Order: sequence, then C-alpha cells, then structure tokens
Amino acid sequence: MAIEKVRQYFDSLGMGERVLEFGQSSATVELAAQAVGCTPERIAKTLSFDLPQGPVLIVVAGDGKIDNGKYKQKFHSKAKMIPAREVEEKIGHGIGGVCPFGIKEGVTVYLDESLKRFETVFPACGSSNSAIELTILELEKYSGSKEWVDVCKGWQPPETQEEGQ
Repeated sequence: MAIEKVRQYFDSLGMGERVLEFGQSSATVELAAQAVGCTPERIAKTLSFDLPQGPVLIVVAGDGKIDNGKYKQKFHSKAKMIPAREVEEKIGHGIGGVCPFGIKEGVTVYLDESLKRFETVFPACGSSNSAIELTILELEKYSGSKEWVDVCKGWQPPETQEEGQ
C-alpha cells in the first residue's frame, strides 16, 4: 500500500508518528479539511500532469486552480492532467492519496507559491484517508521539490489577481 511506503519514508526521518489516518475519506479538499479540522485552502493538494519529459506533480493550496497561461509559460506545454486510470501507475499513489512522498523515480515535484501564505499545510500521505501536517519549510525539504512555481489562480485576494492580469 502506498500509505505504508509514505509512512516508512517519514519513519526514516523520525516523523512517522505525525502521519494521520482517518476513519473517513480525505480524498477531496473539502473532506480532508473536515478530517484534519482546518480550512480547505490549507490542504496541500497534489496535481499530476504529463509533460513530454515525464510526469510532474504540482503541490498547490486547496483553493488554487491551475492557470493555463501561467502553466504554459512555465512548462512550455499545455496543462494535461494524467488520466485517473494512469495516475497510480505513473506516480505510485492512487487518486485521492497522491502526494509528493514515496513516489516513483523520474517524477518531478514542484511547489506552487499559493502555499507560502500558510505556516503549515496538510498534504495527503498515499491513501484517501491520510495526511500529515508540515511547515512550508518541511514540505519543501521532504517533498524533494525541484523549485517553487507560480502556476495557480483563484487564491490571491481580488485586488492582487487584477494586478497580475
């Protein structure tokens, strides 16, 4: 199971006890927020995309949505999510539990700027009923991210969004 791989990863860092498992689903932003008791925007959702050079994960705030223009400018490709039936095979985790921990070799991880406004966030841990609370610095360190990107919309205050257009 993918959650066991993630738990082993965090056990190796002395953080295994921080992995949370719930009696209910946390497969969507709303369900995860209810399960952990936080606002939906603090859920760090991990989106999976196909690029010509291979699969990538982009971890974004729960209220962030991919901005196609920003994505294309950054990755020089149209935003094409990995089809649900292929996610587990390409990433190592199934839909609802995708996270940047314990993933397959060759998957590149990016973190979106939308996360930086929080002290801590809650990414999944490989299953549809798990999460871990991490500081932004911990997320950056333990996700193995390549870099921070700005490819989302919908999370900035309205006056900030207008300025960026």
